[in-house]
Amino acid sequence: MASFKQKFVNIIKSSTEDDDELESPQETKERWMSIRVIYFTIFMMSLGFSIVLTGVWPFLDKLDPTAGKEFMGIIVAANPLGQLMFSPIVGWWANKVGSIRWPMWTTLVVFVISSGAYATLEVFDNNQKYWMLASRFLVGVSSANIAAARSYISAATRVNERTWAISIVSLAQVLGFVVGPILQAAFTILGEDGVEISGRLRFNMFTATGWLNSVLGLVNLILFMPFIFKEHKIAVKEAMILQGKTDEKETWQAIKPDYVASWTLIYAFFVLVFNFVLVETLATSLTMDQFAWSKTDSLFYMGILMGVGALVAIVVFLFTGRLTHIFKERKLLLWGGFMMTSVAIVLLLPWGPDPPKLAIPNNLTIESLRNLSLQLNLTDITFDELIANLTNEGEQLLGCPLSQPWCEYTPALTITQFLLSYFFASIGYPLGVTLIQTLFSKVLGPRPQGVWMGFLTGSGCLSRVMGPVFVGYIYSQLGTIWTFSITLFLDIISMILIFIVSKRLIPAKLEKPLKPTETELQEYVCNGENGGAMYIKK
Repeated sequence: MASFKQKFVNIIKSSTEDDDELESPQETKERWMSIRVIYFTIFMMSLGFSIVLTGVWPFLDKLDPTAGKEFMGIIVAANPLGQLMFSPIVGWWANKVGSIRWPMWTTLVVFVISSGAYATLEVFDNNQKYWMLASRFLVGVSSANIAAARSYISAATRVNERTWAISIVSLAQVLGFVVGPILQAAFTILGEDGVEISGRLRFNMFTATGWLNSVLGLVNLILFMPFIFKEHKIAVKEAMILQGKTDEKETWQAIKPDYVASWTLIYAFFVLVFNFVLVETLATSLTMDQFAWSKTDSLFYMGILMGVGALVAIVVFLFTGRLTHIFKERKLLLWGGFMMTSVAIVLLLPWGPDPPKLAIPNNLTIESLRNLSLQLNLTDITFDELIANLTNEGEQLLGCPLSQPWCEYTPALTITQFLLSYFFASIGYPLGVTLIQTLFSKVLGPRPQGVWMGFLTGSGCLSRVMGPVFVGYIYSQLGTIWTFSITLFLDIISMILIFIVSKRLIPAKLEKPLKPTETELQEYVCNGENGGAMYIKK
């Protein structure tokens, strides 16, 4: 007959360590299969946003040369605006029906249709920029399913699995952001004319991105079929055993999340995504302005740089789990993620001794150039320097456009500082987004997180709305110094807030059953009660 001590130890083990009470081996296999489908979905939706980032400006300029960078900023912002508006709704829908299958199917159908619309923009006779705007908005609406996907990851993982699972989610998201511009760069071999499909319908360096998105969307629809994607929500089961409860709703309602910590993380996520998206959105026009690269060269070189950044991000993700065993997650977020991104921003403040080359056509006569210099009142540029700025390639003007007045006097970036900045950002961003999502999920506990993940996703969407608009107005009108000084200020505010609430960035407290008295333990053994109180060591 087992001793009382052994019986008591068995009670503790059964409440904390016995995996058989949570799922069978087959359910474990199905659960991880469903999680891998979510990884692919996150990757694809991120790819759907980023694959056009570096190509949207040259494509828009081809469709409508009068559109301007301001409208380009609105088009890029339309995607996250749609996601911002619908993320809480899709998250609520998933919570309401208790499943993410129908929300995912619906949004993926929208994704396929809107991506196909982007691929066929050249077919329209007029208002092409508005059709582009509509297609990008609908792609954003479809990507609201990321809120439901993140919620499912939190529900389908144990506490000790969550950091790894969310690090892979973050990896999938960052790879989607990074691989998109790489694919756009690869599609440049098709050229602007590409291959004729039928009449004005073409497969070229711009429309190929839309066609690819549509195909991937169809594949994703199949992956959510019931024979492949089977939902298993293990987090609440784990919490039920720890609390000694038998009702799921009663279990998560007993857990009180820290709202101060939650909203701090939402703001931090906004800032981190804002910094990353700003660089991705600005990359093409920034390199064209600062280094006098052509559209094709900019797409090509940025594709290579982002590919290297993706490799760095992969290494960071692989080591994030190990780093959390050495350092506390909240400290790693502060001094790893945000410190790295702050350094990256500082490195984007101009170092060059001279302003960038100006985009001045070289077919102007000397007299026209003299008149132009007087007309523009280019007091900081001598006539000889004006002649030296004749940088065009065929009909495409190269350099910083005269429509941006700061180009006359603001020092240019150097390629060295730009590369260093991208390197530090490639470390700080993946580390930061992984830890924010991990801490956010743990702070909320095992409750249904669809709406809360909608808020987190929405904050990232808001940053992606503001980033392109920021480029369209702040960068175009005020230049690099103002642009990156403002982003540095936002980053510092985030670091201060995280430092203040750092001790609150811990998993939600579970209400553990009270330690039974000696008399109750004796009664438990004597009466042979199977449902007796469980005591879990602190």
